[in-house]
Amino acid sequence: MFKFARFIAVLNARNREFWRDRAAMSWNLIFPLLLILGLSLVFSDENPAQYKVAIVGATEIPEPLEKIKYIDYVLYDEQSNALQKLQYHQIDFLINWSASSYALNNNSPKGYLAAKIFESSLHGFTPIEVSGRAIRYVDWVIPGVLGMNTMFSCLFGVGYVIVRYRKSGVLKRLNATPLTAFEFVLAQVASRFFIVVSISVLVFLLTWWAIDFLVLGSLGLLLLILLLGTLSLISLGLMVASKSSSEELTGGLLNVASWPMIILSGVWFSLEGAPQWLQYIAQIFPLTHMVSAARDVMIDGATFRDIAYHIIALAVMSGLFLIISALAFSWGKQR
Repeated sequence: MFKFARFIAVLNARNREFWRDRAAMSWNLIFPLLLILGLSLVFSDENPAQYKVAIVGATEIPEPLEKIKYIDYVLYDEQSNALQKLQYHQIDFLINWSASSYALNNNSPKGYLAAKIFESSLHGFTPIEVSGRAIRYVDWVIPGVLGMNTMFSCLFGVGYVIVRYRKSGVLKRLNATPLTAFEFVLAQVASRFFIVVSISVLVFLLTWWAIDFLVLGSLGLLLLILLLGTLSLISLGLMVASKSSSEELTGGLLNVASWPMIILSGVWFSLEGAPQWLQYIAQIFPLTHMVSAARDVMIDGATFRDIAYHIIALAVMSGLFLIISALAFSWGKQR
C-alpha cells in the first residue's frame, strides 16, 4: 500500500544527496550556460547570408564585392576545388578574380540568381558553365549523424560503466588482483571498440541500402576512419571517467565533452564560412576529424593522402587520451 510518508522520506533523501554533491550541482548549473553561450557565438549573425560565393585568385574579398550584402564569401586557393563544390551545389557561384572569369551551375536556381546579382560588378568577366546534380542534404549530413551516434556510444557507453564499477566497489576488488590499470583500461577499450565498430558498420550498411546516399570514395578508407575515430572517442570517455565516482558529475563532464563537438564538428552544418578562430577551435575535437575525413571520402572521393592530416590527428589523440587515462586512473572513490 502506498505510504506518502515513505515517498517523502525517499524524495528528501535523494534531493539532499544531489545538493550535497557540489560537483554535480555545479555542472548542472554551468553546462547549460556554456551551451547557450556557445550557440550564441555560432548563430550570432542577425543577417544570415543567402548565397555562398567562392573567390579564387584573391587573398581577401575584393572591394567591389564587399558592398554586396547577404553574401557568404569563401576564399579558395585552387579553382578546381571550388568548381567541384559548385558542381555539387555546395556553393552557389564562383568568381576567379585574377583570371577575370566566373562560373555558375546551370542546374542551380540559386546560382542563376547569384549571377544576376553580380552581373554589374563582373562586367567583362568570362562566364564558365558547369553542370551536376545537387548533393542532397542527407548525403552531406549522413557522415555527421553516424559520427554523432558513434560518439555517444563511445563516451557514455564506457564512461558510465567505469563510474558504476568504481562506485559499487568492483574496481577496488579488482585492484587486489595482479591486474594493472593499463590492462583494465585496454580491456575496456577493446570491448567497447568491438561493439561500437560492429554496430556502426551495420547501421551504415542498412542506411546505405535504405537511403542510397552518395559514396564516391573507398569503403576501406571509411573503415579506417571509423576505427581510429572510435578508438579516440572511447579513450576520451575513459579519460573523463578516470577518477570520478559520481554519476551526476560524470554525466555533466561527458555532456561538456560531447555537446561542443555536436555544435562545432560539422555534424549538422558546415563551419566553412564561420570565423577562422572558431574553425581552429573545432580542430581540437576528434569528432571534427572523423566527420570531415568521412565526408571528404564519401562526397569528394578523397584518397588517403587527401585526409592524412585527419588520420594523423585521430591517431595522436587516441594515443594521448589512452595514456592519460591509464596514468590518471583511480581504482577507488575520490574524496
